[in-house]
Amino acid sequence: MLNSCRVLDLTNERGMLCGQILGDLGASVIQIEPPGGSPVRKLGPFFEDQPSPDRSIYWWAYNRNKRGITLNLETAQGRDLLLRLGDGADFVIESENPGAMAALGLGYNDFAARNPKLIYVSITPFGQDGPKAHYADTDLIVMAAAGPLILYGDEDRPPIRMSVPQAYLHASADAAGAALIAYYELLRSGEGQAIDVAATQSLGLAMQSVMLAAPIRASDTRRMAGGVKMGPIRVPLVWRAKDGQITAVFLFGSALGPFTRRLVDCLYEVGACDEAMHNKDWIAFGDELLSGKAPMEEYERYKNVLAEFIASRTKAEIFQLAREKGLLMAPVATVADVLENPQFHDRGYWQKLDHPELGRSFPYPGPFARFSRTPITYRRRPPLIGEHNAEVYGELGLTAAQIADYGRRGII
Repeated sequence: MLNSCRVLDLTNERGMLCGQILGDLGASVIQIEPPGGSPVRKLGPFFEDQPSPDRSIYWWAYNRNKRGITLNLETAQGRDLLLRLGDGADFVIESENPGAMAALGLGYNDFAARNPKLIYVSITPFGQDGPKAHYADTDLIVMAAAGPLILYGDEDRPPIRMSVPQAYLHASADAAGAALIAYYELLRSGEGQAIDVAATQSLGLAMQSVMLAAPIRASDTRRMAGGVKMGPIRVPLVWRAKDGQITAVFLFGSALGPFTRRLVDCLYEVGACDEAMHNKDWIAFGDELLSGKAPMEEYERYKNVLAEFIASRTKAEIFQLAREKGLLMAPVATVADVLENPQFHDRGYWQKLDHPELGRSFPYPGPFARFSRTPITYRRRPPLIGEHNAEVYGELGLTAAQIADYGRRGII
């Protein structure tokens, strides 16, 4: 779909997923690293636990379908080479702190003066302007500032960070979507533009309805390990089965009450609950709890009944029941479960990429979408350091002698 497009990807871990998405869609993406390699290559885990720039699984995860070159932007010659590359590019993606690229003479205006059709995407923690634009950041800081962190962890302790950083994955996906929208506008008007993506704002959508609670003075959703708190009601979302965990909805109201009704019918059929629980009005029960008409201890008793039922069965048994009865219950998959998932295998989700330098091929998570006419293909494994210097700089018109000289001088 983007086969005619060229992308210059200058990002670090803040934005590499954006370039990978555009590469998956067919764009020619050039990942630009400093000489010696990107700091991202130092992030583990590493293949066979052997730390090496070309064995970082983190690097592999976000850099397929890209070529890789090195370039020293601290040198005048390096900056000139980047601007020359920009003359033939459709997109530039960068994730430096606000103003850092402009200070080098590599901001949007510098590129646009030479290539007005360029789409320039900037990914930062807080955006290009505003009182927090230059605040220091980590994934933990961004998640805390944006709101989601308040929901992670145990209720009687401070919130905890997600084990897998999430903030910039949201921002990178939003940046890719924004780049495509800008490209559509470019095809219509012939004009490029700058795109400012703030990770803290991308995360707002990940908060679902929670973000609307404060403006309308509704009850806040509170942190609870394995669930949430809605006012005085403690709602478990994760339950322990015989061989792991499952997620189950055990709630009330017009939207979710009918599913709870079906679940309680199943419990009653196998003698797992009494008539009082079976005959409960599961649509109105939430209002009864909040008004005090029904004691909270009653809901706690019902939760214990369900917990005992789930604990006596395997994840597979619970999932089979859920499919038969139309229940909101599903296994919590481990990474091994995902790898062996028959649904993924049947749909060809796992795509093998050869790593000739290691003499191995590895299964990569499959395309994020299936297109009937223009399927996503994995054309390249993640690049080695400077792997495509000769190829890309040759396309720019540099001779082999010039490329070698620039390498010796630390420019590339």
